[in-house]
Amino acid sequence: MKPRRYLALIAILGSLHAYVGWRVLPDLPVAPLVRIAGAAWLAVSYGAMILGLHARSIRQRAWSDRVAAAGLFAAGLLSSLCVLTLVRDLVLLLAIVPLSAEAVHRLESVTASGVVALALLATGVGYANARRRARVVRVDVPLGNLPRALHGFTIAQVSDVHVGRTIKRKYVEAIVAAVNRLGADLIAVTGDLVDGPVRELAAHTAPLGDLRARHGAFFVTGNHEYYCGEADWRAELARLGLRVLMNEHVVLAHGGASLVVAGVTDYGAHRFDAAQRSDPEAALRGAPPDAGARILLAHQPRTAPAAARAGFDLQLSGHTHGGQFWPWTWLVRFQQPFTAGLHRLGALWVYISRGTGYWGPPKRIGAPSEITLLRLVPAHEGTL
Repeated sequence: MKPRRYLALIAILGSLHAYVGWRVLPDLPVAPLVRIAGAAWLAVSYGAMILGLHARSIRQRAWSDRVAAAGLFAAGLLSSLCVLTLVRDLVLLLAIVPLSAEAVHRLESVTASGVVALALLATGVGYANARRRARVVRVDVPLGNLPRALHGFTIAQVSDVHVGRTIKRKYVEAIVAAVNRLGADLIAVTGDLVDGPVRELAAHTAPLGDLRARHGAFFVTGNHEYYCGEADWRAELARLGLRVLMNEHVVLAHGGASLVVAGVTDYGAHRFDAAQRSDPEAALRGAPPDAGARILLAHQPRTAPAAARAGFDLQLSGHTHGGQFWPWTWLVRFQQPFTAGLHRLGALWVYISRGTGYWGPPKRIGAPSEITLLRLVPAHEGTL
């Protein structure tokens, strides 16, 4: 990280901790010792985050991961504390005029306690939600003119696992076992699989070699692959048996019908390699015009307008995590056209996974992780 950015980041983190301490600690209706303990926690939290930024410099991998995990957990708690403190300040601002001074004082005490209690509850529940194995979400995708041979064709989608500091081999093994139990016709891994280089994470991604589906498993890059050595990961995943699609397609024969499965590089791949610019039209070029369905794997929902113009029937994406936890569940929609679930863009259906893992703080609130089983059905049978 560049020195100026690093200094700006630690200044921001310090300011956020100071804001919570300034606005909440003095109003807690408890003994001074508890306020001192709260101030100590904020100091420890700030230190944990700073150390987390330097975790990669620790040579022993286990300790490096522990330090990084502590910083990420603290960041998740700080996020809730800051947001709830801001909400509290707005409530107090609106309450000053209509309430007496005594009533305002009581409100300050109650809301200060509420901020701490709700932040701890959200962080605890969010941690449990993040660390459990992703649930299976079943979705029917209604396609017009779908050949009878493709009625009921199933795709198991895994997205945004983010194998790295806190997501390890056992977590991946549980995902692989759950996907294999679905008996899908095809498996789609739609990017942001990893948060680290092959040399550090190969042992933890190895279970992906056990993925089983009638037509195999396919992978497309997400933005995080480009942060971690995209070429090395393409080679490693190919070694494990996943087919990596880079602005290209394959034609599958299924029960006498043909199905086109295409994949594009991440929407922002050109920022890392101009030759890898995401291109849905190139991905479909040369595909049989009479294919029963044309499916695109694209990490970011922002690819959808180009996919619709190219003539795809269905796009499978991830990237958003559904916002992962409040208030980002609201804000992510300003960065992407769709946040989660099944949507329509002209003749194109777009499904956005909430992600099978998580990124950053181990925390999920209001956006549960998922393994998605999508089923192709004739248009008249489809439901949202």
